[in-house]
Amino acid sequence: MNKAIRTISVVIVVMFVSLMANATYGYVARTPALSNDPTNRRVTDAEFGTDRGTILVGNTPIALTKPVNDRYGFQRSYPQGALYAPVTGYYSYLYKRTGLEQTQNAQLSGTSSSQFMQRLVDLATGKRPTGATIVTTLDARAQQAARDALGNRPGAVVALDYKTGAVKALVTSPTYDPNLLATHDLGASKASYDKLNADASKPLSNRATREIFPPGSTFKLVVSAAALASGMTPDTMVDSPASLPLPGTTRPLSNSGDCGGTQITLKQALQTSCNTAYAGLGMKLGADAVRTQAEKFGFGRSDLLPQLGSAKSTFPATLDQAQLAQSSIGQFDVAASPLQMAMVGAGIANNGVVMQPYLVQQVRAADLTVLETAQPQKFSEAMTAANAASLQDMMVNVVTNGTGTRAQINGVRVGGKTGTALTDGKNAPYAWFVAWADNPSVAIAVFVQDAGVEASDVSGGRIAAPIAKSVIEAMR
Repeated sequence: MNKAIRTISVVIVVMFVSLMANATYGYVARTPALSNDPTNRRVTDAEFGTDRGTILVGNTPIALTKPVNDRYGFQRSYPQGALYAPVTGYYSYLYKRTGLEQTQNAQLSGTSSSQFMQRLVDLATGKRPTGATIVTTLDARAQQAARDALGNRPGAVVALDYKTGAVKALVTSPTYDPNLLATHDLGASKASYDKLNADASKPLSNRATREIFPPGSTFKLVVSAAALASGMTPDTMVDSPASLPLPGTTRPLSNSGDCGGTQITLKQALQTSCNTAYAGLGMKLGADAVRTQAEKFGFGRSDLLPQLGSAKSTFPATLDQAQLAQSSIGQFDVAASPLQMAMVGAGIANNGVVMQPYLVQQVRAADLTVLETAQPQKFSEAMTAANAASLQDMMVNVVTNGTGTRAQINGVRVGGKTGTALTDGKNAPYAWFVAWADNPSVAIAVFVQDAGVEASDVSGGRIAAPIAKSVIEAMR
């Protein structure tokens, strides 16, 4: 009898221990995943009844929660909605979350692992949970300047602190007002979403990070880096014919302007954005060399900015010689996001080292205790310091004497590269400008998808370079 009782007692104890272990595991280990599951309607209802954390630019809220007198008790709002929409995203009962509202949801809703102890205290005291505050890396002056300079033209602007990787500006156009989707009037929210989603200009798209486009002549920076890595110097002479026959085709490649002779230095080829010189250079270097260099800057990777998500920039896997020539001037199937091209400029400016872009500087608890602080991390080493210095000088020459003169700023060393990318023949060419400055330490990519002018008037130097100049000046 005693043995049977002991056996039953052991079984009961084991069952209780197992139950407690499972409950503890479910609360501690699975809570973040379950809480962040966008299909969990109970969690959605609970979240809409909590004081969600604030998102800041400096000390200014760009997303916050206000008490309201309805079934939820709190309303999410965006004081400068359209300006920061590509960053904050939206927080909607019907359409869940995007942007930082999604990637930082655990912190904002108070369910992250770093807030575990606070949740226990709140549970014990019966206090309503409060989400953490997200402090972004953005510079309000740069963000506003980029928005104003880009205006209503479709496109994007990305500015990075090239020494740390901190995102200082991230603008996309057209944009939208997240308040329209965050409203508790679900009928109005649905109507707004349907209208935005049906809009042919795609205001919900993030052109800065999540879409890729032909980079045009800004890709010549990548080819220049590959050329320097092969042993060339800025003074190396390269062929620059007025017209370059492409192998296997009957249509030669021409230049948009005078390159300065049939043989010029690599430095002058970048200064004049000489198509035939770079097409021939790409064929001489070979597809593998150009592709490898592009990958060192981040092409082919989707982890460029995990806090927002990013599309993979692409360089074709297989190319014949004619396709390689076109790819070497940023055409054919080469495509890049503005974020990726900002990273190219940043790596060159930072002596060859590309820093990991990041958007969140700090996470603070409701009592202002710092829970997390970002630490700059190296993304890749794209070039040697010596080659980066050479390419810096070449880019400064573009702004001083070449196609990027509209980016000049008195007292500031500015390097840049213009780009004009042909599209499908039906739409206007894209205008690009990739630049960096030494004061402030910022790298910028400007992309204008539709400049609203005649195709013959579109150029990166005329359309995009002044936008970069405005952002740099705003940060001084």
